[in-house]
Amino acid sequence: MENPSLLSLIVALLGFLSPCLTRLTPRVSFPMSSPGRHLTRFSCRDVSNTTTLLLSEDGDMLYVGARDAVLALDVSHKDAIILRSKLDWSPSEKDLEQCSMKGKKMADCPNFIRVLQFLNTTHIYACGTFAFSPRCTYIHSETLTMSIKPDEGRGRCPYDPYQRNTAIIVDGELYTGTVADYRGNRPVISRHLSEARRVDLKLDDTLGWLEDPTFISSSFSPDEEKIYFFFSEVGREYDFIDKFIVSRVAQICMSDVGGQRTLQRRWTTFAKAQLLCQADNELPYNVIQDIDTLPPAEGAPADDTVFYGIFTSQWSVNSGRSAVCSFRLTDIKSVFSGNYKVLNRDTLQWSTRVQEKVANPGECGLHNASDNALRFVKENFLADDSVRPVGRSLSMVSTDHNYSHLTVQRVKGANSKHYTVLFLLTESGYIHKAVLLQSGAHIIEEIQVFEQPQPVKSLKLSIPKGMIYVGTSEGVVRVPTANCSFYWTCPQCVLARDPFCGWDPASKACVEASNTQTSLGQDTEKGNVEEACNSVSFTHRARFGPNKLPAGELVTVSLNEVVRLQCPAASQLSKQLWERPNSRLSSDLYLHLEDGSLSFVATPATLGHYLCLSTENGYQQTMAIYHVKQKSILMAQTPGYTWPQTHPIPTTKAGLHASVGTWPKRADTRQQETEPTQSSWDTQVTTRQRDRNVTFRTEESRQKEAEFRDGELLLLARGPCYLKELVVVSVLLVLCLSLLITMLLYVIRQRCRSRTAPQAGTPTRHSDRRTPVEQEALRGVLSKRNGQALHSGQASRLVCNGALTGSNGHLPNTPI
Repeated sequence: MENPSLLSLIVALLGFLSPCLTRLTPRVSFPMSSPGRHLTRFSCRDVSNTTTLLLSEDGDMLYVGARDAVLALDVSHKDAIILRSKLDWSPSEKDLEQCSMKGKKMADCPNFIRVLQFLNTTHIYACGTFAFSPRCTYIHSETLTMSIKPDEGRGRCPYDPYQRNTAIIVDGELYTGTVADYRGNRPVISRHLSEARRVDLKLDDTLGWLEDPTFISSSFSPDEEKIYFFFSEVGREYDFIDKFIVSRVAQICMSDVGGQRTLQRRWTTFAKAQLLCQADNELPYNVIQDIDTLPPAEGAPADDTVFYGIFTSQWSVNSGRSAVCSFRLTDIKSVFSGNYKVLNRDTLQWSTRVQEKVANPGECGLHNASDNALRFVKENFLADDSVRPVGRSLSMVSTDHNYSHLTVQRVKGANSKHYTVLFLLTESGYIHKAVLLQSGAHIIEEIQVFEQPQPVKSLKLSIPKGMIYVGTSEGVVRVPTANCSFYWTCPQCVLARDPFCGWDPASKACVEASNTQTSLGQDTEKGNVEEACNSVSFTHRARFGPNKLPAGELVTVSLNEVVRLQCPAASQLSKQLWERPNSRLSSDLYLHLEDGSLSFVATPATLGHYLCLSTENGYQQTMAIYHVKQKSILMAQTPGYTWPQTHPIPTTKAGLHASVGTWPKRADTRQQETEPTQSSWDTQVTTRQRDRNVTFRTEESRQKEAEFRDGELLLLARGPCYLKELVVVSVLLVLCLSLLITMLLYVIRQRCRSRTAPQAGTPTRHSDRRTPVEQEALRGVLSKRNGQALHSGQASRLVCNGALTGSNGHLPNTPI
């Protein structure tokens, strides 16, 4: 692609064509130190940066490569991690001074252990950065002592503690992918500790073999006797303005000993191909973060080996997203056996090979080939085709979390079907446990393992012990892969859709599927409670039937008071619903809040019973029951009665607190598995957010409650008395109406009189006929009479202009 504008157009089009991604929400979340998820932690005051983990074959000993030390941890105990021995391996003061003189920070100059591999049954091979001067040594696995003096580790371990590397030992030989110089400009894939007549090999320095790679992981294929390396690098085959990162898989043959004349002490079987984590009509997730190998099932061919990797994207459209892709070994072999690109040394442009094929690049045994064949494989090492993911689709996409590490396990369910379970470490400090189903990925739970994001981390899975080990800056955290005891009812056990767990009807407990041979209730694929638990749920009529009003938590309120009823969530995937007996919750009276609670104003119409239901995957269960009563009525009718109190039963369930709500004892629509001899309402339900206590009631309290309910029903049948309130309101209404009518009549009368009164300064027709002498006399009489009337208090009416008026508007005793 030579036109940059064409690339921009394609990126924009693919961004618009990208389908809406389904948000993956963990069903249950366990915060730090939650009793619902038991974790074991190891930390020591002088131990930090546990960057490398190595687990013994039996899973009882964990070797840890930390800063300036190698540890041997006994992990065979269930509730503790014990430090058996410690090997201090730190640079001298002189080494630290030289590191500082090179311009490096003192915090980066200690010895960070980056290679830790079993050499044989008695020794471990370890390498560290050692103040930017790598060193390697042999360590006795029993005593944790050095067998020989450390030697130079250039090409085996990185100089910089923050540079990623990979290392694997097969048959006593070390295969590494790292950088071989101080500045980090010479990446190499090499073999060390070669035995017999074999020699150490590395890549040729020819331009194009590796382009600024970031090594991720390596894997051994015993069937082919090949080592596969996974890394990301700059894709020079794409002619873009910006550097385009691509993910790669490379291979070398263990039998390779280099060429006789051409490619002496160089790999003759090196080949690489692109890993394309991309769905149809979407931009690729092109930057690989981590990868893990899932061996084939027992009895399956080696070609069924699957590699699961975490990929991110450099495109802004997919920014903040992580994708999981899987690649089959058979597809990788098919790509390496196909055509290869050729690099033009003059123009540094890649093109599809068109000349005659002289040799098969990547084929084992080329060390005995001719110089012409070796020159051909030297120029043709990039496969023309890309390795596509299984099913040409993404295994999982997360829009909310950036995943950094993963490990994968195949689990056999109760139905004898195998499921793939991923354990993904997020940058925010959580482990996500996800199962891959035909309908898509399902995140069973998330566990917080550390509070703050860590600069360096490592992840190790112990399948025999059922444990995951996480290396952090403070120490090591052990997480059990299964947490079946947390699900204490059959519906919860089935809805978790965890292939590790199933419901045992005999013991009435959620147990690990691998630890029992009995038939377990489990439906990992669909989570169907009806079929897995073999019971029928109660209908809505059974919840609120005649004489079956449920007992619940009493809530006393005053009229016109705002009431808020809480409803704990069964999981983060459930939805809360509210019901009332023979009544519909109108949106005009009730407000459903985002946290599932119900809010309303207390009125005679809103008093009564409320039931909170949790719906998940088509199954409903009761989470809380409330009985809302008015305080005055309760005190007047039952002066000496108190509502029955709950009695918590001590429980040993470890998983009683999760961030989705500490679950109260539910009046589940399935009571057969918990209390088969009781009705659905014989278990009192509370909504204590900080406890999940099982409650019970004595026979005496049941009788008192029955008497109270009968009296309450009789009171509700008679209806409340509002006679006094009615009389008061009627009297007030009559007074208001009388006052209103009086004021209205007064206003009307005033308006009528104002229309008949003469206006000030306006002469009448009679005054116009008077002579000036009469008018002067009239003004004198008027002034005299007016003063006498006002002085004696005999004025009958007073108008706004101060004129005294009679019945016809004329002065009295004045001739017309």
